[in-house]
Amino acid sequence: MTDEPAVVEFLYELWDANWDDGPLGNYRILRHKITKKTARRIYFVRGGSRPAFVDRQQIEATGEIFYRPVAKTLYLAEPTLPRQPKPPSLPELKAAMAAAHPDRGGTDAEFIAARQRYERARPTP
Repeated sequence: MTDEPAVVEFLYELWDANWDDGPLGNYRILRHKITKKTARRIYFVRGGSRPAFVDRQQIEATGEIFYRPVAKTLYLAEPTLPRQPKPPSLPELKAAMAAAHPDRGGTDAEFIAARQRYERARPTP
């Protein structure tokens, strides 16, 4: 007889480390150890030692559930980390500004907005 270790299961939470300070997007995945499963609930340990539970049928049907006490979504499988979109380069912003020019079919408002985006992205001399 072999002594195989018990499989440890987790619920996963996508957590933004900068939720209260600075730009969003510094994500980490938190793991909450599942301690017990019943027909109706999945019990887990949250924050070290605080016991909690979620509806088993709902999370197994969709793979995720909104956990109201902390206003977070919990996942059965480890979620992928969101990526921040790459900011447009100066040549891309300049091309967008040229395309929005009224002589090329754009409106005054579109051109002004495109020029403001370009000016904000330019390095200051």
